[in-house]
Amino acid sequence: MNLIGKLRRSFRMVVILLATFCLASIVISAYFLYTGYKQEMALVETTGQAECEDLKLLPYRSAELRTPKPIDPSRTDPTVLLFVESQYSQLGQDIVAILESSKFQYHMVIAPAKGDIPPLTDNGRGKYTIVIYENILKYVSMDSWNRELLEKYCVEYSVSIIGFHKANENSSPSTRLKGLPLQLYNNVALRDCVVNPQSSLLRITKAPRVEKGPLPGQDWTVFQFNHSTYQPVLLAELQPARPTPATLPRAALYATVIQDLGLHDGIQRVLFGNNLTFWLHKLIFIDAISFLSGKKLTLSLERYILVDIDDIFVGKEGTRMNINDVKALLETQNLLRTQVANFTFNLGFSGKFYHTGTEEEDEGDDLLLRSVDEFWWFPHMWSHMQPHLFHNESSLVEQMILNKEFAIEHGIPTGMGYAVAPHHSGVYPVHVQLYEAWKKVWHIRVTSTEEYPHLKPARYRRGFIHNGIMVLPRQTCGLFTHTIFYKEYPGGPQELDKSIRGGELFLTILLNPISIFMTHLSNYGNDRLGLYTFANLASFVKSSTNLKLQTLPPVHLAQKYFELFPEQTDPLWQNPCDDKRHRDIWSRDKTCDHLPKFLVIGPQKTGTTALYLFLLMHPSIISNLPSPKTFEEVQFFNGNNYHKGIDW
Repeated sequence: MNLIGKLRRSFRMVVILLATFCLASIVISAYFLYTGYKQEMALVETTGQAECEDLKLLPYRSAELRTPKPIDPSRTDPTVLLFVESQYSQLGQDIVAILESSKFQYHMVIAPAKGDIPPLTDNGRGKYTIVIYENILKYVSMDSWNRELLEKYCVEYSVSIIGFHKANENSSPSTRLKGLPLQLYNNVALRDCVVNPQSSLLRITKAPRVEKGPLPGQDWTVFQFNHSTYQPVLLAELQPARPTPATLPRAALYATVIQDLGLHDGIQRVLFGNNLTFWLHKLIFIDAISFLSGKKLTLSLERYILVDIDDIFVGKEGTRMNINDVKALLETQNLLRTQVANFTFNLGFSGKFYHTGTEEEDEGDDLLLRSVDEFWWFPHMWSHMQPHLFHNESSLVEQMILNKEFAIEHGIPTGMGYAVAPHHSGVYPVHVQLYEAWKKVWHIRVTSTEEYPHLKPARYRRGFIHNGIMVLPRQTCGLFTHTIFYKEYPGGPQELDKSIRGGELFLTILLNPISIFMTHLSNYGNDRLGLYTFANLASFVKSSTNLKLQTLPPVHLAQKYFELFPEQTDPLWQNPCDDKRHRDIWSRDKTCDHLPKFLVIGPQKTGTTALYLFLLMHPSIISNLPSPKTFEEVQFFNGNNYHKGIDW
């Protein structure tokens, strides 16, 4: 009996131990499942210490890191289908500006109320590789027929969707997107945005990256989800003491941009909880296009920059460089070389004005010339005269010879093959005498201008080749001859800092593989805004992106440019009188009266000559003189004739 009693007690003990073990296992499993579901993360600073932190603490730590299905772009054309609210909507224009700057083809359609869509295929091939909705609500509210057509196309042709949701005062506190396991909470104020380094779409954007401070506006939308198809790309904290939707769940961080991996319905998406005003949204938008197009629409990580300093030795007293300014120029150049491979300032000189400043500024001139081998140099006209004011080539040649003799006397290199005309005069519209004089005196092969085809918008600037000289687009950087003091910067110094930190200047680097920046001597004296701008710009680009910055000499830079854009070699001739800036730098002995009011254009043997002769029968119509070689009408668009320009 004692043995039986002992066995019973042992059995009860085993049962109790097993039950305890099972209960403990359930508790532990529930804990890990719960923490995985909560997907919380710790915000870290983008300092050297933060980058060494365990990345498991970073965004939305989940039980399983899922990867999206690879995009197959082989059955679609590299074109974006863009649905906008109207052709004048701000977000729509911002999207178009990025697509055009990136040289991406797109087809813009005003999103109709019922969701009608244009034809999506042509002979069994997809016409679009990405679909973008300026307003994602127009997508989810499509009638079932059109939505089914679009989503079937996306699944069959491996096409993805990018959408934006911009809340306004009429937006409900929360919105559920029809057909998607996703909840949106609107009109939220956020701060301290962080990039999720686990996001698979990051390419240009560097992570982990924290943007401290409040995000612009108080109309942000954050995303809440309970499906494994979603991953956050950008996250942010709530601003304290700001109203939030009552139903918004408590969390450490909220997703403002999310990536849909396509695990729910086979369609990959990237959704933004605001417009493109926030600079990080622009970066993520470009990365999203690259990722969702299967790298079919992508920007290189290589960026070539050249910083020109015009007007060396030019400038009134008090605006020039002294010895300390020149030393700072040399020191900053060395600093920039740690961030921009082969960085070298490119100095454009006008020798006539050497030693025309104060005593301290003249000493600065001397130190520049003692440091001549530290920089690159280019001619900027002896007396800083605009070339289009010289009506004959010999006068231009005389001016250039004076500048060249000055260069030889002071040991300035004369073989860089690059020149810039004051105010870009004579480059475009073309002043033939300038091109001929440049080649005779300096053997120029490259120049640059901000005027082709027009100054604005800057994204339309292009290059061309004329008379054997490669013309590159030149960019402004917000620094002009009169911007010499930080506190007096137009709009306040915060405008300059904004341009550097994600604004216009940063976007110029981001969206252009090659950038030649125009600066002036006066930007490197006094508050040295030129040094401030480019040192901070290079640092910001390095900390925020994976772009690789480097500098090339002008001739090599031009060769690289036309390797990238061979379609730009032929110039586009325009009427100079259609642009006031062009008219101002066009020779005064030329008028627009000699340009035709209309053209007769057509291939040979199609009756154009007969039409031309018939029109000439009218007494009010006159024509160009016949060609002295063929004695026929001038074939302007013949290759040889076209490249002569409009002044022959």
